[in-house]
Amino acid sequence: MTEWDVKKLRILRTLRDRGTVTATAEALLMTPSAVSQQLTNLARQLGVELLEPQGRRVRLTDAAHLVLRHAEAVFAQLERAEAELTGYLRGEAGEVRVGAFSTAVPALVVPAVRLLRAEERPGPDVRVREAEAAQAYELLTAGEVDLALSLAAHAPTARDPRFSLFPLLADPLDVALPAGHPLADAPALRLADLAADRWIFGGSGPWSEITTAACEAAGFVPEQAHSAAGWTAILALVEAGMGIALVPRMAARERSEGVVMRVLEADQPRRHVVAAVRHGAESGPAVARVLAALTQVARTFS
Repeated sequence: MTEWDVKKLRILRTLRDRGTVTATAEALLMTPSAVSQQLTNLARQLGVELLEPQGRRVRLTDAAHLVLRHAEAVFAQLERAEAELTGYLRGEAGEVRVGAFSTAVPALVVPAVRLLRAEERPGPDVRVREAEAAQAYELLTAGEVDLALSLAAHAPTARDPRFSLFPLLADPLDVALPAGHPLADAPALRLADLAADRWIFGGSGPWSEITTAACEAAGFVPEQAHSAAGWTAILALVEAGMGIALVPRMAARERSEGVVMRVLEADQPRRHVVAAVRHGAESGPAVARVLAALTQVARTFS
């Protein structure tokens, strides 16, 4: 029977995800020569060629992709086994490491932890790591977090065998206006009414894309007056009358009295927030309880 070495299979999967031997070695804290040696040994064990040269790099063969399609089922089953074993050894009060983008920490994670602490039975020990939306999946793949909160725009597809995805909420986007704005009290405000205003959003990344896409759907390209990524900075600029901004309702709690938040009922722009775990890990009792608490908190935003 062919020998399947899980450690070597993980190295092969990391090479597929990272693209180069050097990047794989960095991700796994190995040397490039050790990575190459492990994959050579795996190819010998399986009796197939796994890599082929492509210029100065290597690429996975069709046989390697076939091996990984089956290996994903093995990885998922190992996640389930580890989750069940952890539940057996610790009960439901295990440790869950959560990677979350900045606004999700105070709006979703902290309230979820409070819900768990309010329960009579001991809850999981939740450890939080703030991470950008795209970085969360790198941490999840590397095993550095157990659960990732991200935006759907940065989530892998539902067909990705590495992850299980759980939609949490469609976070409404409201428009932040300075208190003295001419349309601060206008009835039935629409995005199109603000086409001539100067806008504040990031120079790149998801929030730039979300803002421009929402405005373009309303029929105009927003004029960017200032570039900022943090909500504290964005709302301070709005308060000073330096521009207006789309702000997710999850982040609007940080606003001051000098900022008016208006709901765009006709346009209804949204950003979609999802939770993800490594496929199979959702069966672990501690992870399942954190997911349930996050889902309960997310319902309060609907």
